[in-house]
Amino acid sequence: MGFLKEFKEFAVKGNAFDLAVGVIIGGAFGKIVTSVIDDLIMPIVAAIAGKPDFSSIYYAIGKGAESIPAGSTLAKAKEIAPDAAIFAYGNFITVAINFILLAFVVFLMVKTINKMKKSEEEAAPAGPTQEELLAQIRDLLKEKQ
Repeated sequence: MGFLKEFKEFAVKGNAFDLAVGVIIGGAFGKIVTSVIDDLIMPIVAAIAGKPDFSSIYYAIGKGAESIPAGSTLAKAKEIAPDAAIFAYGNFITVAINFILLAFVVFLMVKTINKMKKSEEEAAPAGPTQEELLAQIRDLLKEKQ
């Protein structure tokens, strides 16, 4: 019986619950960031760079590399020359660009949220200090006597 009580305390305890909420919100936030990158930023990159997917950029060396026609996709090159060593550096470029864009979008979102929090904190009126409240109570008690 003690084990179930311990488990219930753990599962319902603030930290575990907060973590679960954080994971769920993080998943949803990840979808938003992915959409911003895929649907808003990558088309701009495509317009500037010509194509947003660099995963088909490669360099083939070794046996059969010379039989790969120029302009072949990575998949086609692997099919034509299965024994060739294909250095597929384009995929790394795609992943690196996606990471940089993702980090930049998250940075902008965090910066915006922090700015909103700061203005919210500044807008809240500062209440009396503890000493001021105690002095007011003291004065009220003196007046009653």
